[in-house]
Amino acid sequence: MKQKLFYFLLALMPLLALPVNAQPLSNRAIKIVVPFGAGGVADLTARIVAQKMADNMGQPVVVDNKPGAGGVVAGDTVAKAEADGHTLLLMSNGTAVSAGLFKALPFDTARDFAPISTLGFFDIALVVPQNSPYKTLPELLAFARANPGKLNIGTINVGSTQNLSAELFKSTANIQAQIVPFNGTPAVITALRGGQIDAAVEILSPLLPQINASAIKALAVFGDRRSVVLKDVPTAAQSGITGFSAASWNALAAPAKTPKDIVARLNREVKAALEAPDVKKRLLDLNIDATYSTPEQLATLLAAEIRRWSDVIARAKIPTQ
Repeated sequence: MKQKLFYFLLALMPLLALPVNAQPLSNRAIKIVVPFGAGGVADLTARIVAQKMADNMGQPVVVDNKPGAGGVVAGDTVAKAEADGHTLLLMSNGTAVSAGLFKALPFDTARDFAPISTLGFFDIALVVPQNSPYKTLPELLAFARANPGKLNIGTINVGSTQNLSAELFKSTANIQAQIVPFNGTPAVITALRGGQIDAAVEILSPLLPQINASAIKALAVFGDRRSVVLKDVPTAAQSGITGFSAASWNALAAPAKTPKDIVARLNREVKAALEAPDVKKRLLDLNIDATYSTPEQLATLLAAEIRRWSDVIARAKIPTQ
């Protein structure tokens, strides 16, 4: 009898080595399709969360990068995937932008996905060269209002979150300024430091090395609260642009027909991953505020972001593609 008990316990040891709550959906890998290339903020966010989910569930969770076409390729891949919880989409505010930027999409952004949870929010900032005559955002706005059309604000390509955030900033602040698009963040930084543009609007994370080296200066962040890594820098709203807010975010969604119990299970796994201290720290090191939501809260966010950015695109008269 003792010998049988010994062998029974021996057989259980591999299972006991798993986390207490580890219950794989299946023996197949869960795939997170990311509409951006490797190494960016969205990709790193997905990989950090995927690793923790895999550890907790005892099941592989892998990242599949499908960049390009405004996230259309990635979105189409997930929208048409088997609705069994094994193929997920890394959503972002870019997903909401695409809904208003493209004349037609092969999927309905609001209807063809089952929201799971937000993953995190990260700052967008307005920066100037270190030797800029504008030491505060009110000073920059004063120049723009006294000299209509003379302020040049650089961003990456037209239709990007950064570009549309600059357009929203311009209209909310009621200034006339030139939004100058560049092919990528390095080109924006080069133009800013070279004096070709007066200011730039960009995601904060890739700017931090330049800010920390005192090559450029942040005048404001665009979110609802100050950045945890630049606590002395006010928000745009604190600097006088009442009601203005813009931030980047990432989230997870599944194909629309995914059963509710699977969506609920994945939501719990995301929550557990985001609440892990090591995940919070790794994301914070990337200037990402780890933020869990219910599926309903994400659906509300997505709908609001689609309306917001569609309005910005229309007001800025950006041609749909």
